[in-house]
Amino acid sequence: MNTAPHVLAVLHPRVALFELGIAAELFGLARPELGVPWYQFDTLLTGDGPAQAAGALRLASDTGLDALDRADLIVVPGWSTDPEPPPAALLAALQRADARGARFMSICSGAFLLGHAGLLDGRRATTHWRHCERFAALFPQVRLDPDVLYVEEGRILTAAGSAAGIDAGLHLIAQDYGSAIANRVAQRMLVTPHRDGGQRQFIPAAYPQRRSERFDAVLAWAEAHLAEPLSVARLAERAAMSERSFLRRFHGATALTPMAWLSQLRIGRARAMLESGDATLDDIASACGYGSAESLRAAFRREVGLSPAAYRQRFRMRALQA
Repeated sequence: MNTAPHVLAVLHPRVALFELGIAAELFGLARPELGVPWYQFDTLLTGDGPAQAAGALRLASDTGLDALDRADLIVVPGWSTDPEPPPAALLAALQRADARGARFMSICSGAFLLGHAGLLDGRRATTHWRHCERFAALFPQVRLDPDVLYVEEGRILTAAGSAAGIDAGLHLIAQDYGSAIANRVAQRMLVTPHRDGGQRQFIPAAYPQRRSERFDAVLAWAEAHLAEPLSVARLAERAAMSERSFLRRFHGATALTPMAWLSQLRIGRARAMLESGDATLDDIASACGYGSAESLRAAFRREVGLSPAAYRQRFRMRALQA
């Protein structure tokens, strides 16, 4: 891309500090090592005077509402869940930004501001599970999905909670710069490169049992043999476990089924191959463990929302513009 996208974080007068930190880390931290024009990051305080955060911390900014008329991506890192509507001037500015095609991303309760502005009417959206009942009562015209990490609906991305904001942000970075750069950002942040937005918010075993070296070895072996047919039975045999025990241990360690985990790895490898070379779709399908190019097309469209050809073309256009 020729110019760096302008990201504007819109802050409530009582700012959600951790969520703001997520937005700043994803979009505001300088990343010269990536060799691409990184995002321009600004903040907009919506109250009179400095915003107040935890620990008596106060934040000030010189940015005015007119910044909403220029931003490419507007991030709302938390908002009040009270029914009182935000200032009319702020809502009008958000609506103007939507009308001109700006993108939006909310983290946790940030979806409430987008709801007050009417930007989510008729759309799917999510917020943190503990706010879902109140959100649904305030915004009945929104198709609330209370059981996912994040929802992308057109130009609007709503993330369920703080950590889900990291996942959603990495998803946007992958759209803008490709999965390889998104993976490098995730590596620097020491987080998982990609969690699909459809994963459940609440995982009962928040701290899974420690995995054995034998189990970790099976996961590494599977990743190294993605091109081969990999069934649950084969993985369980490799781990010297019954299928039932293997499924239980696998879900406890990854919060995914083996097939969902393998699908993420295979799609990730396919994306990397589409971004980095001219391999044919048949070759990519073979390298990623799909039986045919048609199987790859179907899985890729389901997971990414684009055909492999469209993804490759979009990524190349961005590379040419950079």
